[in-house]
Amino acid sequence: MATQGVRGVSRVLQKLEKSVIDGKFYEAHQMYRTLYFRYMGQKKYKELKDMLYNGAVLFLEREQQLSGSDLGILLIEVLEQSEESNYELWAPKLTNIFRQINISTPERDTFLAHAVRWSSKGSSHGHPQLHRSVALVYWAEKNYPQARHHFIYSQDGKSCAKLLIEFQRSRGFKEEADLFIAQTVFQYLCLKNKSTANQTFTSYTEHHPRIQGSGPPYLFPLLNFIWFLLQAIESKSTIHTFLLLIGKYEPSLKRDPGYIQYLDKIGQIFFGIKPPQQQTQNTSFFGHLFENLISGLDEDSDEEAPQASTSGTSTNKTMVENDNLD
Repeated sequence: MATQGVRGVSRVLQKLEKSVIDGKFYEAHQMYRTLYFRYMGQKKYKELKDMLYNGAVLFLEREQQLSGSDLGILLIEVLEQSEESNYELWAPKLTNIFRQINISTPERDTFLAHAVRWSSKGSSHGHPQLHRSVALVYWAEKNYPQARHHFIYSQDGKSCAKLLIEFQRSRGFKEEADLFIAQTVFQYLCLKNKSTANQTFTSYTEHHPRIQGSGPPYLFPLLNFIWFLLQAIESKSTIHTFLLLIGKYEPSLKRDPGYIQYLDKIGQIFFGIKPPQQQTQNTSFFGHLFENLISGLDEDSDEEAPQASTSGTSTNKTMVENDNLD
């Protein structure tokens, strides 16, 4: 009986594929949807996943964008319903569908959103492999902002660095070589992904034509700040080190107002900075950090505070107060 069932499904799939190949697109699309509801009711998930994937590819290869996108979205619904977790198998397949959906097709964004949602089990942002594959598609399309966005949720720092170099050299000013990597490193750190942050920074500074071989220390003060910050995180330095770094490089950090929020979160994650209380508009971010430090010191005993301050700053001042860094 089981063998007959398999043969029956096989014959149906062959008929569907022939309809698409023969150009009977509307008829074939309706048949795919009919079988989708039938197989979902029977929980024939494996047959359904294979059928919808092959159908989506067939339609898209023949520029039937709406039909192909529709089957792709139905495929993701099956992946969710069947609790499919083989991301190594299905992330490349979903990326293949995404690659073939035309950028002008409205359903493309819907498909991607559903794919990321499916891959988000165990991760609030989606599976790193799916994000990496999607980033490569956007990169090939020269959509640098979207490619960078998806690399942020991947674990491929080397490819991200190559993208950033190309992005900066083609779309940025020469003096912005440090800004492109800074934002990316800060975002990785806000996601607690310090290993990829380090990998991206190292690869970027080693291969960017305006930076390679120049440091550390680097000609760009902001790069020195990032390098020291990554070292401080790796060595689990104290809040004093973090604040000394910010004080030293405050002019460079003020070049982009967005750094304020990133550094605030980084301080909370890695250095024990307290979440900001309701700050007035006149209170600067840096003022908030130093107030935080003072508040933390006030909680120590009178005997412990001076000792902690001395030991916490003696080596760190040597690290950050090198006049040659800037």
